[in-house]
Amino acid sequence: MSLQKDILDTFDNPNTADDYLITMDIPEFTCLCPLTGQPDFAEFEINYVPDKKCVELKSLKLYMASFRDIGAFHEQNTNQVLKDISSLIKPRYMSVVGYWKVRGGIITTIRTKYIKSNWKDKKDILNP
Repeated sequence: MSLQKDILDTFDNPNTADDYLITMDIPEFTCLCPLTGQPDFAEFEINYVPDKKCVELKSLKLYMASFRDIGAFHEQNTNQVLKDISSLIKPRYMSVVGYWKVRGGIITTIRTKYIKSNWKDKKDILNP
């Protein structure tokens, strides 16, 4: 469990009867390489179908900024974001994509997702 998780806040989903997709783009994510201490840069895309709770945007901004001085691999950070937010709001569906900027001539994209057991995308909202 990350210490940053405590920054996140929620509010009640105003429309629990329907499935709908929320997309949040975070274009300025930074953290530190755990090996060199040099900064790493990424863009994140978070998609989720809320159940009872939604993530509050200001707290999400502060949460994402809290990684700035933490050394961790791309894979760890991307999966930590999914784990922290999904365990807090318990969505019907959530995906997190980290688009990591060039390092050593390589651009890395990491995708991870969570699907609540027995949830089905009946409205096909995940395929616009």
